[in-house]
Amino acid sequence: MISKSILKDIIISNEEFITKQVKQIVKRENLSFPEKLKKAVILYGVRRSGKTHILFDLFKKHKDRSLYLDFEDERLIDFEVKNFEGLKDIFLELKPELVDKELIFLFDEIQNIKGWERYCRRIVERENVKVFVSGSSSRVMPLEIHTSLRGRAWSTEVTPFSFREHLHLKGINIKDKKIIYGSKKALIKKYFTEYLKWGGFPEVSLLKSDFEKRKVIKEYIEAMFFKDLVERFNITNIHLLKTLTEKLFSSFSTKFSLTAFYKQYQQKFPFSKDTLFSYYHHFLESMLVFEIKKFSESSYKRLRNPAKIYLIDTGICKKVTSADWGRILENIVFLELRRKGDEIYYFTENRECDFIVKDNRGKLFPYQVTLELREENREREITGLTEACKRLKIKEGTIFTYDEEDSIAVEGIDIKIVPVWKWLLLPSRQS
Repeated sequence: MISKSILKDIIISNEEFITKQVKQIVKRENLSFPEKLKKAVILYGVRRSGKTHILFDLFKKHKDRSLYLDFEDERLIDFEVKNFEGLKDIFLELKPELVDKELIFLFDEIQNIKGWERYCRRIVERENVKVFVSGSSSRVMPLEIHTSLRGRAWSTEVTPFSFREHLHLKGINIKDKKIIYGSKKALIKKYFTEYLKWGGFPEVSLLKSDFEKRKVIKEYIEAMFFKDLVERFNITNIHLLKTLTEKLFSSFSTKFSLTAFYKQYQQKFPFSKDTLFSYYHHFLESMLVFEIKKFSESSYKRLRNPAKIYLIDTGICKKVTSADWGRILENIVFLELRRKGDEIYYFTENRECDFIVKDNRGKLFPYQVTLELREENREREITGLTEACKRLKIKEGTIFTYDEEDSIAVEGIDIKIVPVWKWLLLPSRQS
């Protein structure tokens, strides 16, 4: 049981820290919160993606009526669900002028408190309190939310920075239409190369030296491995998990077969196919890895063909050769397509097309991604796109490259060749 005086100290010290020491906060795109609905807002996603700073931003906007608690704070190690009961009264003792006023409670890493869902539901519905919570664990994802909060939660995924948000952090006015020309264009491309290499984790984007970035990303991966996988899912076959991690983090933007993995490693160390499939699904649940299926009207064909996998951020990609930069570019395109919220598949028959995107109107968009169009790959990339267009009865498609831009017509298909960095400057919900 934690004492009232300690809670008051923590509340006040958090207020002082956020208002006086937290300076630069990047406005996140595509965040929408209910104004009138009585729902607990749940920010979920991979750790270090910026959920805490969203809570800080909310606190700054409503600092006169907001309470912030971080449940990874060691001073709250004895906090239990029963301590929630007197929290509102403690806060009002500190700020009696807020009696009968709407309050805002901001809870960070809420998954550390067992039973938090029932409390949040009650105060949202009955106590005139808006609640925003964050969590880095799969336990706060929509499918894992306790039944007591089902229908009373407004779940919002938070990912590492998009390229637009990365530029905003660098002080670039992304609404300025002239940034794609002249000297500003060179600066944008410089930042895009940086984004390709290091990804969009907010803390990493702030660091100056490659040494610091490399060190921080390594620490992230270790934390994800132990906290989000080993501890969260009680994993016992650590050797299998490490081998699978190595394979997944180096196989981004490619097809991945669990059956092929099993055949490759089953003689090297003991594990069952069931355990392997279970561990792989833990990666998906933790949101470190995403998969897309083959585009097909047959669910059987979608299931029997291997999925293509992508990582939550290119900073954690294991880069082995210079050829990986094309795959990194593809991973970035996938993440941006995913932010738009459409259905994503890959196409393969005689040739392959990287993405078939289906929007909420049912319209299909084919996309091909390559670092650059060269003599040795030009026919393959274009044929893969045109084959998909003809199969789907579509008259136009897009090839994304690092920096090439053109418009061509092949076999009656209009093909736009677009630099990825320029496409990423469009608002995320625009196709």
